Amino acid sequence: MPKYVIERENPGAGSLTAEQLKGVSQTSCGVLSTMRPQIQWVHSYVTADKVYF
Repeated sequence: MPKYVIERENPGAGSLTAEQLKGVSQTSCGVLSTMRPQIQWVHSYVTADKVYF
């Protein structure tokens, strides 16, 4: 199965709370499910200004 990385610029991402990061992730997963329902989120990585899904 192919694997993809989605990069989102999110200034200050490294300073977000766990609850805020959860909201960012839920938004991205919601968009993915409308685009390609068979895509499954596996893991997220957070840097100072970006979030990778």
